[in-house]
Amino acid sequence: MLDMQKKLTNSFYAILSLPATAMGFALAIQISALSWILSSQYGLEIHDVGLVWAAGPIAGILGQIIFGVLSDRVWFWNGRRRPFIFIGGFLAAIMLLALPNLGIISSSLGFEGILGVAIAVALSLDLSINVGFNPTRSIIADVTPEGVERTKGYSWMQTISGTFGVLAYVIGAVWNNYVLIYVGVMLVFLLSVLPPFFIEEPKDLDIQDEDEFKEKVKKNTSFLDVMNYIQPLWGFLIYSAYALIAKLIDYNPGNYYVEILCFIITLFFIIKVLLRSSDGLSKSEAGIVGFKKVLAAHSFTWIGIQTMFIYMFAYVQHEVYGFPDNAAIDEATNIEMGRVVSISFLLLNAVGALLPVFVLEPIARKIGKVKTHATSIAIMAIGYIGMLIFGFSPTVIYILMIILGVGWAATISLPFAIMSQKVDKAKMGLFMGLFNLSVVLPQLVASFGVGQAVSSAEDKNLVFIIASFTLSVSALLWFMVKEEKADLHN
Repeated sequence: MLDMQKKLTNSFYAILSLPATAMGFALAIQISALSWILSSQYGLEIHDVGLVWAAGPIAGILGQIIFGVLSDRVWFWNGRRRPFIFIGGFLAAIMLLALPNLGIISSSLGFEGILGVAIAVALSLDLSINVGFNPTRSIIADVTPEGVERTKGYSWMQTISGTFGVLAYVIGAVWNNYVLIYVGVMLVFLLSVLPPFFIEEPKDLDIQDEDEFKEKVKKNTSFLDVMNYIQPLWGFLIYSAYALIAKLIDYNPGNYYVEILCFIITLFFIIKVLLRSSDGLSKSEAGIVGFKKVLAAHSFTWIGIQTMFIYMFAYVQHEVYGFPDNAAIDEATNIEMGRVVSISFLLLNAVGALLPVFVLEPIARKIGKVKTHATSIAIMAIGYIGMLIFGFSPTVIYILMIILGVGWAATISLPFAIMSQKVDKAKMGLFMGLFNLSVVLPQLVASFGVGQAVSSAEDKNLVFIIASFTLSVSALLWFMVKEEKADLHN
């Protein structure tokens, strides 16, 4: 073990953050370039773009759970998480290389349409990211002690990842998204393959009862156990399955009965878990209750965030530049609109990079991680409301994206620290995968339900009506999450 790991120096935290940074950089490229390429280069309509984006969350549902469980149980190449980081990074780099070459791939395979190839590439890219993402987050919990150092590890993860995310959007804004993709191929590969050699993983995690730990790892988690753990997400899961099948068979009932039913189911189970007390429960049972509350609070955040990610280009096209769907737009204007989106996400990630280590972590030590996160989400909701009212010029959008960055910084740093201290360390990979469902299932809602609504709406302000509502709900739910006294200042 290197001396920097023994002493938990800042240099070690920086290196520890690089594998997650690689996956985050790949995701930043996808956010910045995918919708732009599909809309401007290949002429896909808004609802088809949403369908392509849906491929990623589908990959995440299975990918992060399966690879998380596998990374809990295996040991090869001198690591538990290392092999999956290597494989995920390599495959993600290859899939990024495919993005600007969808037409060539489609032609070489003899396909006339681009949609199927775009879905296949997006699915493969997200599956690759999911192979690596869970282990890159789990390894931080594996090699850091609970408490302040764990929070510091995830804060550094977001700061380093966010800094590279800023670099991604700088490249997209100053040059173009094609340059961004090709630079990303190299960075994603290098940041996935090299840093794990400087991190020594513990073969036996630091558990007081080693025999009990090994028994927990070997013990299978049943399907019923998994369904119980994710109970607050049942409504999202039912709707995602329904929407996917309906899309595949081209079923459109013309009403919103299923959506209303799924919302009622979601509301019921979220209220149920938030009202449940952990008093009198064992540490393990109380941890599961806490985990469910985090899922409930976190899920609504991602409906709003994913709605912005997917449909920001459509919003800029309609509300800022005044072009309707399927309008004939010259290439220079398309590039200009893409640059506005890139600068917007650059500013979002710039704030997201700076705040976790320098602002959010110090505040969390004083008032607690949950209150800090809930307040950040409330600020993001206010930013979305501002976008709804004032966001009709690039300059105003840029200012509001800085405000939104407060919530973004918290979303991809603090929940990991909160969640990882509530679950069984022997099954960290599993719970990281299940935690990811509070991201990917809402993302499917954004891809299917929100996509249909935005596509049919003449006023694309609907993007930020939905985003402001869901972030407001999320902030309220986070404020209702009880932070255990033992977690405060830890």
